[in-house]
Amino acid sequence: MPDTGSSRRGERTRQRLLDAAERLFAEKGFYGVTVRAIAKASDSDPALVAYYFGGKRELFDAVLLRRAEKLNKIRIERLEACEREAGPAGPSVEDIIEAFTEPLLDRSSHGGPGWKSYFALIGQVTNSPEWGAAVMAKYFDPIVHRFLDALKKALPDAPEEELYWSYHFLSGALVLTFAETGRVDSLSGGQCRSTDLVAVHERLPQFIAAGFKRLAERRTIETEDRDAAE
Repeated sequence: MPDTGSSRRGERTRQRLLDAAERLFAEKGFYGVTVRAIAKASDSDPALVAYYFGGKRELFDAVLLRRAEKLNKIRIERLEACEREAGPAGPSVEDIIEAFTEPLLDRSSHGGPGWKSYFALIGQVTNSPEWGAAVMAKYFDPIVHRFLDALKKALPDAPEEELYWSYHFLSGALVLTFAETGRVDSLSGGQCRSTDLVAVHERLPQFIAAGFKRLAERRTIETEDRDAAE
């Protein structure tokens, strides 16, 4: 019979390593962290990183995958729910954007320090030419394409180019939001707080949806303006 006690201890050790690596990678970046530092922070032997993951890069991948799987499942469920509720007419652009962003904002706001570290790490990866394309493609491109397909149905006349640019701007807004830099606090004289993710959630879907709609109409409006000028 399998030693269930040993298995449980092994899983606890594995999770401690993931937690420590997540926090340290978020604070110092991939190259600023050693395997020995991760092992020390998790009260483990450095050899256990190789035992459970293979190496630092494999541990980094495991850190990203652990929460990405949970997030992607929740986001797909949210999107499918709003599609069912909308019926044949399909969900609005605002509803689609909310299904995409709310699970992230909710976990950053209420999920605890681990989720904060995770989103800080995602922000680093997204902004890195070295990591961004490969890592985001591996963990998030399938779900992004699923949401873009929903947006194509909601905006059937939109040029695909404009939808991809609109998503690019949405991604940038999310990365800045998760950075919680305090910049908006200073600019607003304290009226707004970068840590107030409830306020972000109340505004972001409408703001981003307006951008999607405007760019979707851009060529039509430009043609109309040109014809009027002639």
